[in-house]
Amino acid sequence: MKTAARAAFMAGAALAVTLATGFSANVALAQSATPAVHSRLDDIVKSGTLRACATGDYKPYSYRRPDSQFEGIDVDLVASLAKSLGVKPVIVPTTWKGLMDDFTAGKCDIAVGGISVTLDRAARAYYSKVVMIDGKSPIVRCADVAKYQTLADLNKPSTRAIANPGGTNERFARQYLPNASLTIYPDNVTIFQQIADGKADVMVTDSSETLLQHKINPTLCPVNPDKPLQFGEKAYLLPRGDDVFKHYVDQWLNLAQKTGEYQAVVDKWLK
Repeated sequence: MKTAARAAFMAGAALAVTLATGFSANVALAQSATPAVHSRLDDIVKSGTLRACATGDYKPYSYRRPDSQFEGIDVDLVASLAKSLGVKPVIVPTTWKGLMDDFTAGKCDIAVGGISVTLDRAARAYYSKVVMIDGKSPIVRCADVAKYQTLADLNKPSTRAIANPGGTNERFARQYLPNASLTIYPDNVTIFQQIADGKADVMVTDSSETLLQHKINPTLCPVNPDKPLQFGEKAYLLPRGDDVFKHYVDQWLNLAQKTGEYQAVVDKWLK
């Protein structure tokens, strides 16, 4: 009986080794047969260039100077991302109205510049992890701050609201200020001067922008920027389905935020 048991044990062990060997061989074969996943990340490194779409009309995130050079929070951060990849950053001009079409057409690898997170954009592209939480707040002449404290105060026929076309500011105005007199003004750089000059009363935009505009023109004041009328987040647009590139950008952003690099860039433009 001992001999028979030993023979059975040896046979079983031999079978186990055979199965294990066969399994390992199959895994190795499957791995060798699986093609490498192509990513935009590979194209960027190969080309030596990181192309970033930006509107250039949204301080403090991206602004196109009269000499056509871009500057701002996200312009600096794109330069940091490009440096981490060993490539050069190139800003590709776009507009808020044409942003998604330009991006999905492949004119750039990433889109930046104070881009709000919306579901319609999320249906066409990936977002990076959140860059900033930044809701909508009004900006008015400082003498009128007490007059425009609530959404109900804004949504009156006597209110002359103004918004730039094609983005979330226009969308907010049309949705929440249907009773106000709304002007869609094409230049997001000089739009605030319309309020200062008395040609409009209020613009609802991102709280961070209201703070910067107050710094630029002290006659304009944010209304309760610490209590925005609508919750909002900002992030970068990335190619839909490209998990490799998204994971890299998210990890770069995580390190920039944890090491203090991100906050130093923000403070440079807002303080």
